[in-house]
Amino acid sequence: MSTPFQNALLAAKDIVSGQTLPAASLYVVASPIGNLADMTLRALYILQVMDFVACEDTRHTQQLCRSLGLELPASQCIAVHQHNEHEGAERVIACLRQGQRVAYLSDAGTPGVSDPGAVLTQAVRREGFRVIPIPGVSSITALLSVSGAVEQDNSGFVFLGFLSSKSQARSAQIEGMALERRVQILLEAPHRIHATAKALSALGERPLTLGRELTKQFEEIVTLKSHELEAWLEASSDRQRGEFALVVHPLKSSSAQDASMATLDTRVLKLLLPHVPLKTAVALSADITGQAKKALYAMALSLKAEESESDNPAL
Repeated sequence: MSTPFQNALLAAKDIVSGQTLPAASLYVVASPIGNLADMTLRALYILQVMDFVACEDTRHTQQLCRSLGLELPASQCIAVHQHNEHEGAERVIACLRQGQRVAYLSDAGTPGVSDPGAVLTQAVRREGFRVIPIPGVSSITALLSVSGAVEQDNSGFVFLGFLSSKSQARSAQIEGMALERRVQILLEAPHRIHATAKALSALGERPLTLGRELTKQFEEIVTLKSHELEAWLEASSDRQRGEFALVVHPLKSSSAQDASMATLDTRVLKLLLPHVPLKTAVALSADITGQAKKALYAMALSLKAEESESDNPAL
């Protein structure tokens, strides 16, 4: 079959065919979230040589394969989605017990991240079989990479997935987000984006970056204040279409807040250091306060030094 991906399929075979592909293994394959050109050469080769392909939606994956110039017979597909993950996992494990290779794809992006796949990989690992990642596209890292929100000196980010569809639970989640100092990222569907934007307005001036239709022809990325998102969406009906990823930028504290947090950091470390190793105290303090481990580590060393001086006063 002659397709635009014919050269890519040949290149995938030339580059990847010499690599080891262990039998009796599950290959977790990231697939495009919109732009077919984001399919990696390694993923293309994997799909050509697997004994079976487990799919969130078999028809969707078969169409993806046809678009890439591959034929995936229905007999080679195993349905594994949110409503049958346990049963689907048993079918995959039965294949692995026979020494076969199985790939797993969700409908778009990286499986097991707000998509089915976690139950499958847990079951496969529990039975002692290998799970091999075939990395690729993720809307989470794609938006984070252009948001400018994750700086080297902050404490990373928190992935929240989809907020609750129930207004009361969603409001409680937003209250928690307001207190979280780190970068936060969430996903949203078009039919819920307006309600989520309305809820996020409670974050006020806190900046957020929205990515709509990432990697597709009408991709749109915008950074604005949280309370401005609802009006931005309402300015055009097109802005409410497609899949969304949102990055809430880190909380910028005032001097008074910084001083208060520094006091909290010190108190937490002082409580932990007598009972656990220094590195453990720092890790726990980072989880409790949301502060960067580097700064907490320096603070812990200072507290240890002060303790040592008080135990051994100069004569």
